[in-house]
Amino acid sequence: MERNLIMLGTGNAMVTKCYNTCFAIQNGEEYLLVDAGGGNGILGRMEKAEIPVDKIHYMFVTHAHTDHVLGVVWVIRKVATMMRSGAYEGNFKIYCHEDLADTIMQLCTLTLVKKFTVFLGDRILIKKVKDGGEKKAAGMKLTFFDIHSTKTKQFGFQARFEDGMVLSCLGDEPYKEVTRPYVEGCDWLLSEAFCLDRDKEIFHPYEKHHSTALDAGRLAEELHVSNLVLYHTEDTCLEKRKEAYSREAALSFHGTVYVPMDLERIRL
Repeated sequence: MERNLIMLGTGNAMVTKCYNTCFAIQNGEEYLLVDAGGGNGILGRMEKAEIPVDKIHYMFVTHAHTDHVLGVVWVIRKVATMMRSGAYEGNFKIYCHEDLADTIMQLCTLTLVKKFTVFLGDRILIKKVKDGGEKKAAGMKLTFFDIHSTKTKQFGFQARFEDGMVLSCLGDEPYKEVTRPYVEGCDWLLSEAFCLDRDKEIFHPYEKHHSTALDAGRLAEELHVSNLVLYHTEDTCLEKRKEAYSREAALSFHGTVYVPMDLERIRL
């Protein structure tokens, strides 16, 4: 069975040379979409990645920042359009924390016409999840956790596959010790890396509550993970990003480092 991490976007909020960080987990013929970037660019990204929208029945949204949530409205509009035409079977479930559920509903109410919003609460279901809550989606057991953000409330998740493989997503802020039970020893750790450590005086990651590639490598080594995926970066050096970020994270981390480009697939 084919199992991939498909990076639809890899950049931070203000990038212009790539798309905001969001991704899909493909598990056989099923997909879990995680975040959607800051606009309708998400539709083009899914099209270029050849992800069939009618196979996406689950989505998880981490938090309410513009570069993660505004694209959700476009995903909902696309799914609702397909439901109207009979091209989408079943329901579409969106998981998020309680505050974010209200935000998504308000955004949709304010920006979408009734022919789309009529599906909200009927076949497009916004499901509120709690810290430590569990759901089954796309052949995985998802466990959601509060990352204890110092900014906007944000959740990460742990995905456990049927064969026991574990993938943990920290969202887009630095690791907090309280989340250790959900990430320690995982096979795949998805972590933000705002910039290189050598460039921290330029991009000021700590002021923005973010990490460097060096920080992420140290964390992955401490948590005894096998594979580290870095995303949510600045975009001034895309042509050299993969090599530079991988090299810096590997100064501390002895596992495998992945620094994907937009639309890159990583086999899980």
